[in-house]
Amino acid sequence: MLQINHLEKIYRTEEVQTKALNNVSFTVQEGEFVAIMGPSGCGKSTLLNIIGLLDEPDGGTFTFAGTDVTHVTERRRAELRKTHIGFVFQSFNLIEELTVAENVELPLIYLGVGATERKEKVQRVLEKMQIMHRRNHFPQQLSGGQQQRVAVARAVVNSPRLILADEPTGNLDSSNGNEVMELLTELNEAGTTIVMVTHSEHDARYAHRVVRLLDGQVVLENVRV
Repeated sequence: MLQINHLEKIYRTEEVQTKALNNVSFTVQEGEFVAIMGPSGCGKSTLLNIIGLLDEPDGGTFTFAGTDVTHVTERRRAELRKTHIGFVFQSFNLIEELTVAENVELPLIYLGVGATERKEKVQRVLEKMQIMHRRNHFPQQLSGGQQQRVAVARAVVNSPRLILADEPTGNLDSSNGNEVMELLTELNEAGTTIVMVTHSEHDARYAHRVVRLLDGQVVLENVRV
C-alpha cells in the first residue's frame, strides 16, 4: 500500500537547517500493522505527517496505493485523506462543543454522505466501539479511555484503507491503553492497514513489524515472530 523511497525532509530557518528525514525507505503492505519507533526528535512525526498527506517531502518519492503522491496538489491530498485515511491522535482532538455522535459524524459530512446513511454509519461504529450509550455526551463528560474510543470511531467511520495512529495510548493508563490497542488490532484483523508511531515497547508488540528511526534514518526493522 505504501512505498517510501529515499525520503528527505529539511526544516530551514535563517540561521540553521535541520534534516528531519534522511534517505528513508521502507514499504507497508496492504493489511499490515507497522509500528514506527525511536527517540524524540528522530523524525517519527514528520514521517507520519508525510504518510498522512499533511506535508510533502523535499526529496525522494512516496507512492500511496499505486499512485505517486509525492507532490500532488493540496486539493488532491485532502481528497485522499478524506476518503482513504483515518487519524488517531494522542490528544484525541475531539471538538468540545459537539456530542460524541456529532464528532464521529464529521468525516461523513465532509464526504457529503446523506443524513440517513450518516446516522446508520455512526450508530454502527459507536456500537462496535462500545460507546453508543455515550452518544449524546460531550467529550469533557468522558474518561480518557472513552474519548480515545470516540477518536477511533471517528477515524474508522468511513471505512478508511489506512489508519495512522500517533501515540494513541500516550494519555491513557495501562488498562485503557490496552483496550485501545485491542481495538486497533481488531480493525487490523478486519483488513485495515495501520501505521502507528509509539514510544511504547508494549504497544509495539501488537504490530507485525517495527521500523526504528534514529536521527532521521531507518536503523532497524524487526518482524514480530
